Amino acid sequence: MCQHQPPCPPADARDREAACLMAFHPEQGWGLLCNGVVLFDDRGELLPDGRSVPSCRPDRREALGRAA
Repeated sequence: MCQHQPPCPPADARDREAACLMAFHPEQGWGLLCNGVVLFDDRGELLPDGRSVPSCRPDRREALGRAA
């Protein structure tokens, strides 16, 4: 999915949240990264293969505010 150079981390990488934000919907509480990961404002994630990652990291609301 990612067209950036150098490419952003893939969805299965440990640092997947470092991918560029492609869509941001603060009114709905989510953002889409270029690697297909959906980040939620409650700090959870939905991976492209359908797996969910529960929130266990510090607040990412500030990261969601950075548009690509």
